[in-house]
Parts: sequence; C-alpha cells; structure tokens
Amino acid sequence: MGMDGNPIHRQTSISKHAFFDLSHVSPLVFLYLLKECYSYGTCKATAKFRALQQQLCLVLLNNCQAGPATLIAHCLYILPIFESYCDGFSHLVISSLCRFLKRGSDDEDVMKAKECAAKLFLDIVNGTLAHDNGVLIKIVQVFKVNLADIDHVMCDVSVKSNPKADSAKEVVEQYVLKLMELQSYMTAVDLLIHFSISDSGESYLLKMMECRQMKAAEKWATYLGKPMQCLLVQEYVDQRLLQPAYDIIKKNNLRQEFPELHHQSKESSLKKLAEKGVWDIAEIRANGDRKLLEYLVYLAMEAGYIEKVEELCDRYSIKGFFNSKEPESDLLHRHYLNLHELCIEDVLWVDEVNSLRDAISYFEKCIVVGVDCEWKPNYEKGSRPNKVSIMQIASEKKVYILDLIKLYEDVPSVLDECLGILLHSSSILKLGYNFQCDVRQLALSYRDLNCFKHFEMLLDIQNVFKEPRGGLSGLAEKILGIGLNKTRRNSNWEQRPLSHYQLEYAALDAAVLLHIFRHVGRHSQPAGASDGNAKIEWKSHIISHMDSSNMPGKDTKMGDEADAQEIEH
Repeated sequence: MGMDGNPIHRQTSISKHAFFDLSHVSPLVFLYLLKECYSYGTCKATAKFRALQQQLCLVLLNNCQAGPATLIAHCLYILPIFESYCDGFSHLVISSLCRFLKRGSDDEDVMKAKECAAKLFLDIVNGTLAHDNGVLIKIVQVFKVNLADIDHVMCDVSVKSNPKADSAKEVVEQYVLKLMELQSYMTAVDLLIHFSISDSGESYLLKMMECRQMKAAEKWATYLGKPMQCLLVQEYVDQRLLQPAYDIIKKNNLRQEFPELHHQSKESSLKKLAEKGVWDIAEIRANGDRKLLEYLVYLAMEAGYIEKVEELCDRYSIKGFFNSKEPESDLLHRHYLNLHELCIEDVLWVDEVNSLRDAISYFEKCIVVGVDCEWKPNYEKGSRPNKVSIMQIASEKKVYILDLIKLYEDVPSVLDECLGILLHSSSILKLGYNFQCDVRQLALSYRDLNCFKHFEMLLDIQNVFKEPRGGLSGLAEKILGIGLNKTRRNSNWEQRPLSHYQLEYAALDAAVLLHIFRHVGRHSQPAGASDGNAKIEWKSHIISHMDSSNMPGKDTKMGDEADAQEIEH
C-alpha cells in the first residue's frame, strides 16, 4: 500500500498477469480483467480509453485460442451483461480490433469472426441482444459483414431469424424502416450504404426531407448520385432553404444542372463579402464573370463606396449597368458622418522628418487626442498580419496621418523619439477604440521601437460603452446621431498615395473619438438613453500605464482625480 492508502501497481500487475498469455482466457474472464484495469485507473475517462485501446492492440498480438477477431466478436455477445460498461467497452474493443487488423490478420480467424458478427447483427436487429445503433454500425463495418454473410447465417436453423423476412436484404430494409420510425435516420442511411441497398432511394430521401433530417438526406443523396442530388436541391428550393441548396450545388458540381441557382449563390457570396468589407476577395471570387462584376459594382454603389465603383468600372470597362441594376436613391444618398460636420479644418499627411516634428510639437499643446491605426488586411489563413501602415492622430481641429512605413524606413530614431513624446506623456489623454488591438499590432510591427512598448494615459472608449454591436460606427450613431461609412476599413492601406476617400475614412476614425468624448461630457447621459443612468465617469476607465508585452489584465488605473477632472472638463 502507498502512503495515501491506495494499492500500488495493482493495475500493472493485473495487466501483466491477465494479458501475458490469452491461450486459456475465456472472453468473459477477458472482459472482467479489462474492467479491473479500467476501475483502478486514476486518469480521466478519455485518457483511460486511449491508454486501454493502445494496450489492447498489444494484447491481441498474444496467443489467444480463438483468434483475436473471434475473441472480440465473442466479447460483444457477452458485453450487455456488463450494463453501464457495455457501450463504452463495446466501442473500446471494436476500435482496438480495428487498429490491430491494420497490421495484418489470419484469414481463418477473420472468417470465423465475420460469421459470429453476422449472428450478432441478426440478434441485435431481432431484439434478443442489447447493443445501441452505434455499436451495430461498427460491427458490420469493422467485421465487413455483407448480405451474403447474413444470408448464410439465416440458413442455420439454430439461429433465430425474422419470420417475416426471407433474405438478409429484407431484414435490413425492415430494420431501416423501423429506424426511420424511431427517427434514427443517420443509422438507417449508414446501413443502407454499407449493404449497398439503393431500392426505394427516392422515397427514403423524401421521407428524410419531410422530417427535416437534412444531414441524413444529404449523405443519402451523395451516395445515390447526381439525380438524387438534383432532387434534393429542388426540395431545398421548394422549401426556400437556399443556402443548403447552394452548398449542395457547390460540393457536387451541379452548376450545369442549376445555372440560375449557381449564379444566385455566387451573388449571395459576394454580398456577404461586401458586407464584411473584403472587396478585394469579392473581386477575386467574381473570377472575371461579367454579371458578377456588375453586381459587385452595384453593391459598392449601395454601400456608398464610390471610389470602388470607379475602380471596378475602369478596370473592367463596365458601362450602362444602371439600366438593369439601379440602386434605390435612398441608398445612393445615404448620409454618413463627414469631416465638415466634425469641424475638422485640416487633414495633413506626414511622411518626412520636418512634418513629423511639426505634428508632435502641435500635439504637445493638446490635452486630449484621438488615436487610431490602419493596416492592410491579410486574407491568408495562418499567415502573419501585415505591418501597421498609418497612424492617425486627431485634435479638435486637425488630423495628422503618419506614414509609419516610410518614416520607419527613413528616420526610425526620429520616429521613435517623436512618438515617444506623445505616447509616453502622462499629461495628454489618448482616446482609442478597441485600443489594445492597435497597441499589440504596433508592438509587433515595430519591435525595435521603444515608443510602442508602453503607453501612458489611455482611454479605450469601447470599454466605457461596451457597445454590443455596430462597433465605432454604431456608437457614433447612438451618441452623435450619425454613423460612419466603414466600407473602406479593409482596403489596401499600403498603397501610395492613399485615395481621398481613404484619407477621409482614416481621419474620421480618429476625430470622431474626441466628439463622442466631448458630447457625453457635456450631457448628463447619452442621446436617446431613457434609463436614467448618471453621467458616465470617464476617469474610472482611464488607464495610466499599459505595457504592450502584458496585455490585457495588468493595467494600472489612474488615481489622480484632479488630472481626470481637468481632462473631463
């Protein structure tokens, strides 16, 4: 016994004694010993299962009198008496056998085991042996039981068979109908596919569709081939389930059978991409198709993305599409927040040392600034994100947009010094939205610059409002009554020069932060609020210091109320 009172090496000794030689071990004793091994294991169930599965593969290599496959088949006959262990142990021994058989097998053992498995199948189907459907499917699959094997067993008068069935095929078909009545459609499909029974394929499919068993229906239609796949698509269309219909067309290459639906699915895909703002990917997906490109132009117009409209029309010589797809006038003239409404007098581009020093000198006189960043999106899974391209910094009247890529290439030390003055200042409050994302990305993009390694006096407006939806645009609409046009957020921020629309978008993202901050500071509660909440306490959300290396959770809250009150007013 160990110090904790538990038996030492009990499991190991049982395993070595029980499984050293299986030549005189009956299936019943085999299972009891397996139960003992499981009972004395101390790890979790999943880990136990894997460990025993691996061990059983080695055990089956020992000399068992009946043969490994036959031994497991006999064990499956006995397992129902183990009650709560039955299902788990059934899957365990079958999966272990499956692994063992991949190494090779004895033909005589496999044939005996297959005959035993065919009897098992009949006894389970007839209800004289209790195994669940998952075990039933695994039995016929692992032992490779076919209709001929079952017919052979049914000829044996000692085997109880279904009196209403004259053949194995009828036995299977009757059990399939029973499974469908019990709504076990996937098991029914698995049996039909395993035994290659395709009679009444259409009626089975319609039954599954009627009961909305879509996964089973799709698996069955895939097995039956293109005619049933087409029937399934049509059923989906009739039930107005277009997305599943599109998926079937795509997976099974039914474009020629459903050209109109295929085109609709492409348009649906483009619309989703446009809504996410990934226009470059949408253009690639259009794959030069004229109609799809025209639809993409329509979506860009609908979103108010005028430069994308011009770009696509110019690149693909698209003209006169208004005749067929003219957007509604209210969509074309949808109103978004602009720089004039925010009283921004100048948007200044900074890409050389003198303008950089001028910008920082200007911001040193400010109490509050809005800060935001943009970088080119990367659509390749698993690849590293692109370097932050620009940083926009806003005051009440001006927005400076810093070309970080060029400044870093030309004057890295000056860039580090200048941004350090601003970002490390404890007297200038920096406003951001989802600021931790920007901070992390800046630190990753410019690892050797000290200016991005820590930040002083930050206020992430997202944390103040905790808007559940709509992002910064939704918050601007709630507080200021007008939202932001976010269609350009995923554009190419590394192109030079940036377009007029990109500059306006970038400037707005920084400038609107100050206006949200000031607006709420002047009012007792946000516009439209009716819950009587008191004025938002900005200072409780201000972070006095943040290290980019240990976000989030190690931020120090500001304790100087005097500084907070000065900024708030």
